[in-house]
Amino acid sequence: QVQMVESGGGLVQAGGSLRLSCTASGLTFSYYGLGWFRQAPGKEREFVAVINRSDLWTAISTDYSDSVKGRFTISRDNAKNTVYLQMHSLKPEDTAVYYCAARSSPNWYRRAEARDYDYWGQGTQVTVAS
Repeated sequence: QVQMVESGGGLVQAGGSLRLSCTASGLTFSYYGLGWFRQAPGKEREFVAVINRSDLWTAISTDYSDSVKGRFTISRDNAKNTVYLQMHSLKPEDTAVYYCAARSSPNWYRRAEARDYDYWGQGTQVTVAS
């Protein structure tokens, strides 16, 4: 049974930082690309960041939505089965529930599509106060 468990969310002032973690179990972690999505109240779930699976390529590839590029960094630690999202310069509009997800597909062009992800965490709330 695959489980993905996020942690690290909370309340932070605008301009502050948070690091989200997501630890997976029940899967071969390196065989999966990993993404972060978020959903604000009344809005659809949106792509935030992705990092490629590490079994097929030695080079690390990442991608970010335009709204977080330059402020957020995604990384993975295969030894710990954990993916991270380091968030800096947080803004009130970053307030949302953040979800981690795993995808086995190697197709990089679908990396931002939620429907291309196989497993999801339960989400962690991030609230940025102005």
